[in-house]
Amino acid sequence: MDRNQATGLILFAAVILIYSIFFASGPEVPAVEESAPQTENQIQPSSAEEELTSSLPDSLVDAQRAAKFGALATLTIGEEKEAVLENDQVKVTISTRGGGIKEVLMKEYFSWTNEPLLLFDERLSQMGFSVDSRFGELNLSDFYFVPETSTEEIDGVKTQVLTLRAGTESGQLIQKYTLAEGSFVVQKSFEIDRYQGIFTGNELKFQWNDQIKAQEKDLAESRRKTQVNYYLSSGSYENLGLSDDPEEEEVAEPVKWVGFSQRFFTAGIIAETDFQNVKLAQSTPSDSSIVRNMTASLSIPLTDGKAGLSYYFGPDQYKTLKSVTEGFEENVDMGYFFVSWVNKWIVVHLFEFLEKYFDSYGIIIILIVLIIKLALSPLTYKSYIGMAKMRVIKPEIDELKEKFGDDPTKMQQEQMKLFSQLGVSPISGCLPLLLQMPFLFAMFFFFPNAIELRQESFLWAEDLSTYDEFIKLPFTIPFYGAHVSLFTLLMTVSQIVYTHFNNQLTTATGPMKNLGYIMPVMFMFILNSYPAGLSFYYFVSNMVTFGQQALIKLFVDDAKIRQKVEENKAKNVNKKKSKFQQRLEDAMKAAEANKKK
Repeated sequence: MDRNQATGLILFAAVILIYSIFFASGPEVPAVEESAPQTENQIQPSSAEEELTSSLPDSLVDAQRAAKFGALATLTIGEEKEAVLENDQVKVTISTRGGGIKEVLMKEYFSWTNEPLLLFDERLSQMGFSVDSRFGELNLSDFYFVPETSTEEIDGVKTQVLTLRAGTESGQLIQKYTLAEGSFVVQKSFEIDRYQGIFTGNELKFQWNDQIKAQEKDLAESRRKTQVNYYLSSGSYENLGLSDDPEEEEVAEPVKWVGFSQRFFTAGIIAETDFQNVKLAQSTPSDSSIVRNMTASLSIPLTDGKAGLSYYFGPDQYKTLKSVTEGFEENVDMGYFFVSWVNKWIVVHLFEFLEKYFDSYGIIIILIVLIIKLALSPLTYKSYIGMAKMRVIKPEIDELKEKFGDDPTKMQQEQMKLFSQLGVSPISGCLPLLLQMPFLFAMFFFFPNAIELRQESFLWAEDLSTYDEFIKLPFTIPFYGAHVSLFTLLMTVSQIVYTHFNNQLTTATGPMKNLGYIMPVMFMFILNSYPAGLSFYYFVSNMVTFGQQALIKLFVDDAKIRQKVEENKAKNVNKKKSKFQQRLEDAMKAAEANKKK
């Protein structure tokens, strides 16, 4: 600090001291109206600064406002009020201070503790808009708006309209919200009317910080399903992943929408054209009441002082999301591409159809199993016949094992020759089962994400969207948990019984035969904390499959299959090897030769 700076500080302190001695005991200056509210990103004044400001005369405060806001200074004076947009699905509360959303209440849904479900809560979530001006960056939360509510018919749908205006003789700032009946989409427009030479920016800046409150019983499962999703204007869906580690990303391309997606709900912002300068982040807090912290900042192009966007606050229902905008249905995970088609084109529509006629979701799950199993029954029949053929030729296979057991290559060659002569394919029993696998795996993605099962009870399960805690353990078993899911146990037992029954129909021996008993136990550990609806589906599916095979066995005569095999043997006694078979044998011989070398 040089001499001039020290002198200045001493003089400043002397002025403050003289002021406090001669004026502190005089009449108190009436408290002035609160100055322009600070946004979260601005530094809050210290208590000493607040006392100094409150002791200044009105004219000086007005001068400060005028210096900071110019012709907009009068817009910073007002009283915060609330305006409401409401339909049969959501209730949206909007503040007249800044015209921002304060709260979004879901009317048809509640938290697992039966409390009101808020998808947006100003205590945990903050949105802010700002625009550049010749006075610097101005936050809309600095201004007070006058609300006007009306109801209109837009495209034949009853729609609530909220118009917020803040203006002077020089111009107006106008924000408009619309909410159609039955919709989860809130449309918003922003307009700068006149104010020539004041606003210099060509974009509206947006900042959204959100602490996702835990709405479901299973926090771990909620965190596995909660992430920031976004969709590029070029048509590509992206996300920040499901890792617990902090994730940040600056998106180089224009973005169509950003979604803060929870397990069963999504809060998102959708561009009228596209968003620019998008920065996204997410992290997992230690607080068990918060699922994740999420942040999005972006800019919205201003064209002739106007900008438009939409919000979505609603459930993760596939068909509902699909109707919002392109790619928005990606907020609900339907599985990998090779199984997602089952959910998107079959299960979703089947579920929706059955909901019209049945109230019990346990009954709906049973009916879905029966319908899918009935549709796949030809494949089940072919699979059984394929295994039956392998079973009746087991004596011939055992002879080859005794004769060529010490020479695996020769054994494989002779087996292929035998299969060709008998007209039997070793994969005839496996291929139909393989074609059924997409349906099996599709359910693994559908049920954990099906909001339809949320808080729906069946038998002893209070909520089919989470595990059924039949027995609560006083300790935690590693990889299993601190509870026993009865549906998962039933699924495991049924799978073991089915495996035992199936082993009687196949020629599998050794490790392959025992693998069928190990897999159900492994899945018992995996699925113990998964939704009860999923375990119940697999249990019912096992029982129906068991019944199908028992029924087929009554109508399939092994003697007739053996007779057919003998006919093929006689017919193919002089059959030449196919080119494919010859190439396969040559490849095996070459592999064996390399192995010996």
